[in-house]
Amino acid sequence: MPDYTLYELENAPEGSKPFMQAAKDKFGFVPNVLKIQAEAPALIKGYLTLTGIFGESGLSPAEQQTILLSASIANECHYCGAAHTMGATMAGVSSENVEAIRSGGALSDPKLNALSVLTKQVIKERGWVKEADQDAFLEAGYTKADIMHVVLGIAV
Repeated sequence: MPDYTLYELENAPEGSKPFMQAAKDKFGFVPNVLKIQAEAPALIKGYLTLTGIFGESGLSPAEQQTILLSASIANECHYCGAAHTMGATMAGVSSENVEAIRSGGALSDPKLNALSVLTKQVIKERGWVKEADQDAFLEAGYTKADIMHVVLGIAV
């Protein structure tokens, strides 16, 4: 596997600098994932744009982070799992529910549990989620549009 450069603002490709600066302005630092993505300005732009669009989904920050953490765990991305564990905690997901997502257990919040389960099913089944599983998600209080928002979150 090739070694990837962790770019700083000073040595990043010109097309990536505005996105790195925006992240620094927002978070106070540039996360390592963006420092790596800076190699390809179109990627860092796409990632931040898609993340912004996901934020407009109407799902709460806790719901968004539940999707992102569930996807990270399902994809066995340890770096992403750590980042979204912190993100979920900061978004108000209880430590009990964060641990349940990480360990594959049931969440104590039924609605967040339905969200986590559907996210993991979409990944496991490569989008071919059974109708009964979609119905269970809808019965938990979500909408058909929210099924699409899960797909959007997985894409992030």
